[in-house]
Amino acid sequence: MKLRFILAAGFAVLWTFHTEAQEGPFDPEQWPPTINLEKRVHFVVTDEGLEAPSGNWLANELRILTGGDQQTEPITIGGHTGRKATSVTINVADKSWRDWAETETIDILLQVYGDAGLYDAQGALRGVDFLLGTVPPQFLSVQNGGPIPLEAKNGRWNWVLFRITNGIRPDGNRFVGSLAEGATGFTEFGGVNGGTIRLQVIPNLIVRVVAFGEQGAFGEREQINLFLPADTCDPEPITNLVGLDIQAGTTNHLEVLNDGDQTVVAVENIGPLGDQRRAVKTTGQYLNLGITDAFLGAPCNEPRTMRVCLDFYDAPEFGGSSVVFGPDSYATDAVGGTASLPVSQLQTLAGTGRWIRRSWTLPAVNLKGVGTGAFTGGPRFVAQGGAVAVSRVEFEVYRTAGHPLAGQNLLAECYVDPAICDGGYGDYVELDLGQDLKNGLDLGTSGFDQEMVVAEAGPDNDRRLAVRAAQEDGTPPADTTFNFAITGQALGPSTQDNARLAVCATYYDDPALAGQTFGPQVWATEVTGGPTYAFLPAVGYERLRGTGGWRTAYWELPDVKFTGVNQGPQAGPRFISSGKVFVTRVRYAVIRPCGPRASQNLLAVCKPSETPQLAISPEPGRVAALSWPAAAQAFLLERTASLSVSDWQPVADVAALDGDTYRLRVRTDTTSFYRLRGE
Repeated sequence: MKLRFILAAGFAVLWTFHTEAQEGPFDPEQWPPTINLEKRVHFVVTDEGLEAPSGNWLANELRILTGGDQQTEPITIGGHTGRKATSVTINVADKSWRDWAETETIDILLQVYGDAGLYDAQGALRGVDFLLGTVPPQFLSVQNGGPIPLEAKNGRWNWVLFRITNGIRPDGNRFVGSLAEGATGFTEFGGVNGGTIRLQVIPNLIVRVVAFGEQGAFGEREQINLFLPADTCDPEPITNLVGLDIQAGTTNHLEVLNDGDQTVVAVENIGPLGDQRRAVKTTGQYLNLGITDAFLGAPCNEPRTMRVCLDFYDAPEFGGSSVVFGPDSYATDAVGGTASLPVSQLQTLAGTGRWIRRSWTLPAVNLKGVGTGAFTGGPRFVAQGGAVAVSRVEFEVYRTAGHPLAGQNLLAECYVDPAICDGGYGDYVELDLGQDLKNGLDLGTSGFDQEMVVAEAGPDNDRRLAVRAAQEDGTPPADTTFNFAITGQALGPSTQDNARLAVCATYYDDPALAGQTFGPQVWATEVTGGPTYAFLPAVGYERLRGTGGWRTAYWELPDVKFTGVNQGPQAGPRFISSGKVFVTRVRYAVIRPCGPRASQNLLAVCKPSETPQLAISPEPGRVAALSWPAAAQAFLLERTASLSVSDWQPVADVAALDGDTYRLRVRTDTTSFYRLRGE
């Protein structure tokens, strides 16, 4: 217990406050009573609902950034307006960041909303990592603040406290509070990408308060990190889909509302010849639908990711008139909180005279609905600039682990970007450094944690220009990364659905690097509406055999977003290598799920065959040419002099890579048998 005396108007007032005995849960409408007014604190409250309790606490000293891979959007939930991570990080800039130069320990107090955004896509605990310092990597430090306890998923605003170490850089100074000589990037506030301290890989996290303080400024973790229980509610029903097909005259617990500012009119025979339908058309701005019988659950159930799919008519008169359509707003809680989809994610109609079928995926939708009255609901839709006709609507709730319908994705073939089925986007890009060919693919930006070297490599008789991740000579082997940029949106926009991407890389199988590995390490993806990263297990990396020739490696990545990892404006996977592996040619091909090129793989020739064929053709003199697919990376060429004796030996001669085929000339003046054996 501490005592403080205050002199006011001639009276001595004794104010007693506790810093040790009190424990949470604490009221989110006030600072925790365990705070220490004498400690230095910098903070921001997104709705300015809390004031600085002393002169040592500086209000609005912090700023939550937005943009790129640290995009945040405002959200009203639980009676307050916070900021929601709509990408994978939250970056916080501190205007007085140099104040922490001598501070060994920094306490970070957050007020977070207790929903599924606290946890990963499987509902498991997600440890919160804090990134300190600047690039290059030797000036960076990742501090794990530990997980947010499961009890925090309670549908309330919660105080959560973390404690991190502000360690020492190689130059003797601390990661936060000073800049190292040689720091690169946007370092105005002493950290990466314009910030000071960044919260890593936390898509959908909602924050209202962020505060940096000296150790003990807020109390202790065991005092703060305690939470009220969630309100009780009936379990979620064993349902996940509702729908309405106006053309067919059928409904599955969904009906069109026609009241207030969300009025519609029924229309017949609308659409192009051969595809005319019965539909409803907006007469104002809004189209809304009510879920009957609380079929998907009640407002007291936890908000869930919802996918909505609609068929709507792109009338010819919309051409050039800037008509947009899509989900407008949706409930975030049961007491009036709402969020809106950015206008940039709505469909701009072009007057094609066709029915469009597309989907939107909305994270953390509460079933209270917006303007649904006695019904439950999903999002309300907006039509701006014109009256839009709709013939079919479906809502699907993504159920999570433990629910009988967990993992279902019934609307998977209702795409976010229907244009992927139209054949209008490119499916192939290529970078061939040896041929000076750049077809929609180029070297990535060298620097930061993906420093790259371009030089000649290969055997003496086949030298080529190639790229590798940089590694300083004389240092122990360490995994290093390199990257490639997709140029000119050659594979379509980043807003399209996850792409199935075939990747083929031609590399020098350096004898000095036998046993080293390389491959796609990480790529941007989207899981149930939220951005995150996907990783290739290390067992999927290509392992060098040291043959001394050029070889090809192949991967298929099922769920790539072209937003890239540390690479823009567009990119596929970032690569990693355990040694100085040179890559001379990289090719990407998108395997489309629909349309005229559905399932077509333009890199099928690079894909390893389960039974590669070994061919032989005679040449002048006592010579023959053996050939086999370059994609047969997992097979070894062997030779024996007699089939009656099991004495197969690896062929030591190095085969030449001719396009997508390996070729090797062998003598025919003695009897020899050859085979490809899977390793």
